[in-house]
Amino acid sequence: MPLGLEGKKAIVAEVSEAAKDALSVVVADSRGVDVGAMTVLRKQARENGVQIRVVRNTLARRALSGTHWECLNETFVGPTMLAFSYDHPGAAARLFKEFAKNQSDFEVKALAYEGEFIPAADLDRLATLPTRDEAIAKLMSVMKEASAGKLVRTLAALRDQKQEQAA
Repeated sequence: MPLGLEGKKAIVAEVSEAAKDALSVVVADSRGVDVGAMTVLRKQARENGVQIRVVRNTLARRALSGTHWECLNETFVGPTMLAFSYDHPGAAARLFKEFAKNQSDFEVKALAYEGEFIPAADLDRLATLPTRDEAIAKLMSVMKEASAGKLVRTLAALRDQKQEQAA
C-alpha cells in the first residue's frame, strides 16, 4: 500500500529526530533474514540503547540531509535498515557484528561516527570500542598498577636507606 504525503513527512520527521541525538549510525541490508531472527535483533537493540528503523531510501536521504549522517547517502541502495546508537557509539556496530555471525544473509553496508563515513570492512573500528564500564575498569587497573609500583619503589628506597644507615 503506497504511503501518502503526510505519512512520508511523518517518517522523515521521526528518522530525522532519531538521527539528531545518535552517537553513531549503522546501515545494513536484512534481505533473507527470517522474521523470528529480526524480532530477536530488535529486542537486543532496545536492551542496548539502539533504535532500528527500516526506511525507504529516498525518505532516509531526506531525513538525514543536513545532519552528520549525510555521508551515508551513497549506501542507500536496496532494502535499508538504519540503526542509531544512543548510549554508546559502538553499540549498534557490536550488535550487528554478532548478529551477522549467525545470519549469512545479513549484510552491514556502512557506518558513520561523528560525521565520518566508515566502510563495512572497518566495522570492528566501532564494534571493539570498550563500553563505559570497561573503559573505567581499564583506567582503574592502570591506576592501581601505577600506585602499586610507586609503593614498591618507596619500600625499596626505605630498605636501601636502612641498609646504608646500618653499614
